[in-house]
Amino acid sequence: MKTDEGLRMVAGAAVVAGVVAGHFVSHWFYLFTALIGAGLFHSAFTRWCPAMVMLAKLGIGNGSCCSK
Repeated sequence: MKTDEGLRMVAGAAVVAGVVAGHFVSHWFYLFTALIGAGLFHSAFTRWCPAMVMLAKLGIGNGSCCSK
């Protein structure tokens, strides 16, 4: 798995978890989902994402999912 694929997996799981928790637990969990979206939006312009650093430290391979 490449880093880009890992990031999409982590972000997708976090968004789904936030929406489910927002529906069943408290509407404040929607804020978590909004923060994930804001982080992804920010990383599109800065090309830096804390989740990418975390995935690299976990040993997920570097590189783009499109360069095979």
